[in-house]
Amino acid sequence: MRRCVRGILFVLALSGSLLPAVPARAAEEQRASPAPLERLFDNVAVSDDSRPAEADFDGAGASLSARDLTAAGWTPGRTLTVQGARLTWPRRQPGEPDNVRAAGQDVRVTGRGDALAFLVAGTAGTEVGGAGTVRYANGTSSGYRLTAPDWRTGPLATKAVALPHINRPGGQLAERARLYVVTVPLVPGRAVASVRLPRAAGLHVFAVSVRASAQGWTGSWTTSAGGYSPVGPWTDRTLRLVVHTSAGGPRVRVRFDNTFAAAPVRIGSATVAVRASGAAAHGEPVPLAFRGAAGVEIPAGAQAYSDPLDFPVPADTDLLVSFHLPGTVPAAPVHRLAQQRSYVSGPGDHAADGSAAPYTSVITSWPLLAGVDVAGGPGSVVLLGDSITDGDKSTPDANRRWPDVLAGRLLSQSAVPRYGVLNQGISGNRVVTDRYPGDGVSTDGAGVSALHRFDRDVLAQTSARTAVVFEGINDLRWDTSAEQVIAGLRELAARGHARGVRMLAATILPCEGEARCTAAVDARRVTVNEWIRDGEVFDGVLDFDAVVRDPARPSRMLPAYDSGDHLHPGDAGLAALAGSVDLSLLVP
Repeated sequence: MRRCVRGILFVLALSGSLLPAVPARAAEEQRASPAPLERLFDNVAVSDDSRPAEADFDGAGASLSARDLTAAGWTPGRTLTVQGARLTWPRRQPGEPDNVRAAGQDVRVTGRGDALAFLVAGTAGTEVGGAGTVRYANGTSSGYRLTAPDWRTGPLATKAVALPHINRPGGQLAERARLYVVTVPLVPGRAVASVRLPRAAGLHVFAVSVRASAQGWTGSWTTSAGGYSPVGPWTDRTLRLVVHTSAGGPRVRVRFDNTFAAAPVRIGSATVAVRASGAAAHGEPVPLAFRGAAGVEIPAGAQAYSDPLDFPVPADTDLLVSFHLPGTVPAAPVHRLAQQRSYVSGPGDHAADGSAAPYTSVITSWPLLAGVDVAGGPGSVVLLGDSITDGDKSTPDANRRWPDVLAGRLLSQSAVPRYGVLNQGISGNRVVTDRYPGDGVSTDGAGVSALHRFDRDVLAQTSARTAVVFEGINDLRWDTSAEQVIAGLRELAARGHARGVRMLAATILPCEGEARCTAAVDARRVTVNEWIRDGEVFDGVLDFDAVVRDPARPSRMLPAYDSGDHLHPGDAGLAALAGSVDLSLLVP
């Protein structure tokens, strides 16, 4: 467990560490002197498989395979979007310098945004890191801490991509090499002028950029990949996924994620439409574009956002997002428990077809599609949870998950902003332990731990203002101690606060009667809930335990709220959870 926690990409801002403004002439000299990162490359990480001795990434002759990188879609000069940040893989051929060993260099980086993103890896045998400085165009500075996991031993659960081989002069090893994207916070609204890298032996930087803030966009719907699962296989098929909006707006963009993948996936075309019924659209589906093109190839581990589209998205409405897969897709990032029927066509590109006729089969998961954003709005509330947030045991196709009910409450009032509500529940998910290992094809769709997915599923979400953490029962039911769960929740709160996110926690529900919910489990649950209610770490508490427990027997749910399995609330219980939320707590 300690290894798991140490492996987290935990980035802590040196909060409030703005340095005094320097004199104008000195500031001008500082801004003029930094060079772009590629001019500072002093190490060769990538080798041609036939000439492995031309690279020495780690000082012991080992290197990354150019063939593996190409197979993953990570080709020289290609721009990759990971965690919402656009990073360019070095425009270097195998055997040429392609990364910087961090040693306090000043690097020219420009832009405004909410975070600085680094494409990194360590070669010291363990995670490495150090403190650096961001300099702004107005002469001020802020500190940050950058930590890079090791390229051979770091956690697979948080890697951007894993490659299947390591090259050595004596031959190739069948061992996974990892590369990571790590983000650190910036002072909001300030234009970045340069970045001073840490002094940290064994820390290699391949790319750095400013992650543009999602100002002007609100997240309306999202889901999280619980793993990389077998699908279909689908060849020349169109998927028509049904998603339910929270906030509405005059324009739309969608996001596809190839998280956990080892190979690129090709989207041939994509459309969006308001759903009429079943797989039928209300009117003609409207084409989406990707940097002006009808389709897009998404590299392994990366994302693709569609171009903004003038398409009015109603609030509290079903959308159809349809996309054609021209190649063969045997596995994909999947959210397993959609509680919503979606559709797969027969052969051909049917994304623009408004009728239901081509869609001959049903699926109950959400592959590849990860988000729908709308223009305008006040931003989003992210709900990080397990199967109760995911809607397990709620009525399928009815949008009765507690996040859906909360979204309806926000839409029907005017006392607080009408935030978008982003459901990041994964059935079976845990706070401190991975269920899905983070790499490879697996039938386990319970995801990597909340600690390992927090940066991707909360901090990188569109205009996240507030996050609610509602997890822990799966850890406790599978023998994790109360102290370990508390330590994990404490870390989540600290990481959210470092990024300026308001952090709320919900107490864990009782589950007496379920096979693994023993008296010992309940005692640990009570301990965790007492700590949450103390309110010393989180900005507010949603006491869901108090809402649904039986006053006569607090270790179990009220029968009226129990779905029947004693672990998950039914529709009435989920509505009670959402109805109990003090909406003012959601306001940063």
